[in-house]
Amino acid sequence: MRPEPMPVGPGQESVWDYPRPPRLERVERTARIRLGGEVIVDTDDVVRILETSHPPVYYLPIHAFADGALAPGEGASYCEFKGGAAYFDVRGGGAVRPRAAWTYPRPSAGFEPLVGRVAVYAREMDDCTLDGVEVVPQPGRFYGGWITPEIVGPFKGSPGSLGW
Repeated sequence: MRPEPMPVGPGQESVWDYPRPPRLERVERTARIRLGGEVIVDTDDVVRILETSHPPVYYLPIHAFADGALAPGEGASYCEFKGGAAYFDVRGGGAVRPRAAWTYPRPSAGFEPLVGRVAVYAREMDDCTLDGVEVVPQPGRFYGGWITPEIVGPFKGSPGSLGW
């Protein structure tokens, strides 16, 4: 059962207007991530994925991360749209967060721009910002969307949202 979308104000977008299957787009944003008190990435080379009911997931170039910030992690997963994902352990300032980032080494057709890019679970980091504004992690333990003031929900991942 689809929930009632929140009202959209000026300059905002609703996750309920995002498509399914998802859409990939390059955006003019600056992403910065800190872990263990250190900046592990600061880049304006940003791509986002938009999917119905989900806040955007931001993908950053692997080469933009500090040396040693990403190490191959355990396990894999599969997205019906993007294909097979591989995980990274994220390191910074002496902190290590297992499986806190992922990539699509050989994404499905239409998602080729994800090659060489990585997304990070904001909840596992000290902080993640877009254009200097700290993001709020998508609810739940599975999803990796970043919520900013211009994005309105309700968002998949919160209790009772499994069937959305």
